[in-house]
Amino acid sequence: MSTDLRLSRRRLLGAAAALGGAALLPAGCGRESADALERVRAGGDLVVGLSGERPFGYTDGSGRPTGESPEVARAVVEGLGGGGLVAVQLPFDQLVPNLIDGTFDVIAAGMTVTPLRCQQVAFSRPDFVARTGLLVPQGNPLGVATLAGVRRSGATLGVLTGAAEQEYALAAGIAPEKIVYFDSQGALVRGVAGGEAQVGALTRISLLDEVRRNAGIGLQVTAGFAPEVAGRPVVGAGAFAFRPADAELRAEFDRGLTALQDSGRWLAVTAPFGFGEDNLPPRDLTVDDICARTPAS
Repeated sequence: MSTDLRLSRRRLLGAAAALGGAALLPAGCGRESADALERVRAGGDLVVGLSGERPFGYTDGSGRPTGESPEVARAVVEGLGGGGLVAVQLPFDQLVPNLIDGTFDVIAAGMTVTPLRCQQVAFSRPDFVARTGLLVPQGNPLGVATLAGVRRSGATLGVLTGAAEQEYALAAGIAPEKIVYFDSQGALVRGVAGGEAQVGALTRISLLDEVRRNAGIGLQVTAGFAPEVAGRPVVGAGAFAFRPADAELRAEFDRGLTALQDSGRWLAVTAPFGFGEDNLPPRDLTVDDICARTPAS
């Protein structure tokens, strides 16, 4: 990072502190300190990566990072003595590579835990659980309710590039040429509405939020379901992603996240984004369970 970029980042961090600990940094202007935990303990900011997708992680009209994941992270950071959050926003499929490269400290984008991602990053304890949904035209003319149903119908399926639904679709036997990729939730919704894909697949809570904000678009969301991989239903759980080397930071974050969930504050923090008690992970559900593809309960 050049001297000018470092100076610009310091100015942004100063502005973030003045505004309550939130600012949006350009990509490529990542962490100022190699020790994020010490920075946070000293009252500094945690740098988070997000993808601009509602309701998980985006910026509001004032540029403040918000959504379920940033607000949970903010509460944890404040509990550790930190000042707040600074955000780097990138397309979803660029989050993991940029985390590994050191652009930010943690991914706060509602990232689904999958075995493949478990080989690349170290996840926090589960932040939430959520079922998959399908986005279909009003009336669901194809009558699809699961990915296996999409396969049987022969329909084209829209997914986000790099999202877990891509893995789920292939596991369900949907042919690669039947999968249409989109780079954002908004593009996925517009693609299904415009016929680029006949069905869309994403976390149900995301699809419901999109349909609510696009009244009259002529689409509906199916009931939630657990996708199957290798013949077993999988738990759809989101978590915060860290570099494997940042074990102490992840452990401290985990302690704060667990306390937030156990105290009941997690529900208050996440409720404005459509989350409820059904989305609170069971206390005994672990990332190791999910990485090993423990069958859904």
